Amino acid sequence: MTLRPVFGSGSGSESAHSTQPSHTQARPRRRQQNLTLPFPQREPSPSALAVPLPLPLPLPPPSSASSPVPALDDLDRVSRAGSGAGGTVWKTRHRPTNRLYALKVIHGHHDEDIRRQICREIDILRAVDSRFVVRCHGFYDRGGEIQILLEYMDGGSLEGRRFADESKLAGVARQVLSGLAYLHRRRIVHRDIKPSNLLVNGRGEVKIADFGVGRILAGTIEPCNSSVGTIAYMSPERINTDLNEGFYDGRAGDIWSFGASILEFYLGRFPFGEEQTGRQGDWASLMVAICYAPLPAPPSTASPELRSFIASCLQREPGRRLTAEQLLRHPFVTQAATVPPDLSSLRLD
Repeated sequence: MTLRPVFGSGSGSESAHSTQPSHTQARPRRRQQNLTLPFPQREPSPSALAVPLPLPLPLPPPSSASSPVPALDDLDRVSRAGSGAGGTVWKTRHRPTNRLYALKVIHGHHDEDIRRQICREIDILRAVDSRFVVRCHGFYDRGGEIQILLEYMDGGSLEGRRFADESKLAGVARQVLSGLAYLHRRRIVHRDIKPSNLLVNGRGEVKIADFGVGRILAGTIEPCNSSVGTIAYMSPERINTDLNEGFYDGRAGDIWSFGASILEFYLGRFPFGEEQTGRQGDWASLMVAICYAPLPAPPSTASPELRSFIASCLQREPGRRLTAEQLLRHPFVTQAATVPPDLSSLRLD
């Protein structure tokens, strides 16, 4: 079971309502590439597994910062913040405290097995306690409808933003890497890192969101070989399981997706464009480009540090990609200011 991402993504996401900051350059939204088609399934055999099942690992311990879940009856829906095929996200106000939340309502009714899987995944998300990750406060199961209470990010997503200033780009990269490093230490992979899943609040804090396709590497819900996520940001070894001899490291996959997103922020466009695919929007050509075309890179006018940073992420061999912890020590990040970039003008109404 996969919880399809709806928070901060898609044409109805929060980013569509955001005001562009003065230091970022607005660009026309590129045509939405609906690149989430399922892959053909191979005949199962011991040698054909895309990912060998890892040894069982314990779940992360509960967060010490966990607090009682607000009563659903105390939440007022203020406005719709986003929607998609998987559900709808509402901007919600808690009447007793006047605090704002995001309430993600999952569409449809699910059988008992699927509901147990969803509840177990939400328990995992509640254990996440990092200021670089959107907090999951709890969930409700009423009348067969599952609703998830999340931290509200008033700036929306970073989809469609451009950061031509390298110091500001490094500030964004540092925050996302801090979130990834935290998750990877806890054996959690996201598997759908992309600009629309990176949210910002009015204080300029960037956080990772949408763990509907995140998984514990131990395979407590399902192994990491299912084809979930957005193809445009998938690593080559996820698209073509013959690469890397069929082995898949979800943490290295997150780094590829992160590198593609950071390069997109700098270029102001999706990095695997017509130069690589030949035909914009052709998902088959895009997959071929990701797996076999020359890798995209910042232009020669970019700093050597940025060019090295992107190259450390966009390596077709997963073992050659730096880890999140290593990238946090890269000169591109360490030479930048440690304060968050000023993104306060991205606040939603």
